[in-house]
This record gives sequence, C-alpha cells and structure tokens, in this order.
Amino acid sequence: MRLLYFISIYLHILSATIWLGGMLFLVLIIAPMLRHPNYQQIAGRILQEAGERFRFWGWICLTTFFLTGLYNASYRLGGFSYLFNKEAWQGVWLQTLGVKLALFAVIVILSAIHDFKIGPLATRMMEQAPDDPATLRLRKQASWIGRINLLLALVIVYIAISLVRGMP
Repeated sequence: MRLLYFISIYLHILSATIWLGGMLFLVLIIAPMLRHPNYQQIAGRILQEAGERFRFWGWICLTTFFLTGLYNASYRLGGFSYLFNKEAWQGVWLQTLGVKLALFAVIVILSAIHDFKIGPLATRMMEQAPDDPATLRLRKQASWIGRINLLLALVIVYIAISLVRGMP
C-alpha cells in the first residue's frame, strides 16, 4: 500500500508540474510573443493550436489531480469515513484540505468555462475579426480567467506544502 501511495504522490506532483508549467509557459512565453506585430496575422491560429494541445493535457492533469488527491487523502486519513466525521473537520489539517479542495473546484469550473466556451470563441474571433471590440473583450476575459487560475494554482501549491510540512 505504501508503494501505491508513493506512486500516487508522484503522479500528483508530476501532474501539477505539467499543468502549472504549461500555464506559466503560455503566460510568460507564448502570449507575449504573439503580441509582437510580426505574429499578428497568425496569433489566433497559434493560440488556438497551443490552447487545444494544452487543453488535452491540462484535463488529463486535472483528472489525475482529482483521482490521486482522493487516494492521497484517504491514505493519510486512514479511509474516507474520516471525511464524514464532523469533529475531524474542527482540526486545522482538514480545514486546510477543505480550502485546497474548494480552490480546486473553482479551478475546474473556471477551466471548463475558459477551455470549452470563452477560449475557443476568442481564438476563432481573433482569426475572423481581430480588431472587433467583441474579440478584444473575449480575449481579455479568457486572459483574466487564465490568470486567476494560475494564481489559484500557486495558492494551492502553497497550501499543499503546508499540509505536508505544517503551516509556517
């Protein structure tokens, strides 16, 4: 069982690395590069292609987070029944885990809105009408959702460290 737990932790951290690293790459490298005038004509296609490729792996990572997170919590707590013990939730550890889970739920919801509605629509409009005010509005919405998700992910990393190492 301990080996399975270690494998689960490994997959959890690997997924976090891929997901967070991919978001940082898009924010720090791809997005600024596409603002350059040389890329204006193809920015929409590049962003759409990068977004679609990242979306595939991103949702694999989010699913892996969910599954490994359930297993990890169950292992650490000695089973799922502990999660339904009202007194257990009075402790700092489970309250901290609850915050982490709530933030994860927000990330999943925002990711779904970004990946399946606003993002694809914004990239299509960038190709068809790049100067249209509606296009700019959608791009800003998609950009802000991505930034919020990135910020929430960084907070979750902090919370994850505090769950393992204790609060500073």
